Amino acid sequence: MSVDVQWTDEDPESGLKRFVCAEKFAGQWVFRVRAKRRENWITLGHVSRDLWEVLLDALERRYQRREGVSDEDLKVVRQKLANYRERPAIVDDRVN
Repeated sequence: MSVDVQWTDEDPESGLKRFVCAEKFAGQWVFRVRAKRRENWITLGHVSRDLWEVLLDALERRYQRREGVSDEDLKVVRQKLANYRERPAIVDDRVN
């Protein structure tokens, strides 16, 4: 069963409002974003910890209302957060 959660937040790079969609299909979570309602979704390569936390909060609220969220969904997202590691910053230490 697929699960689809959508919300709006602020783009960390531009500071502008964006639409976010997290979709679970075939056991995998995919995050997509777009700047405007009528634009195509862009799949995110790296998902920030903040997005995982917002997703977990939304799933917990849906779980309480019995809206298609399973124990397994919550377990997987909590595990992703527990194992989350920030991407290392790229440091250019070449001497000119």
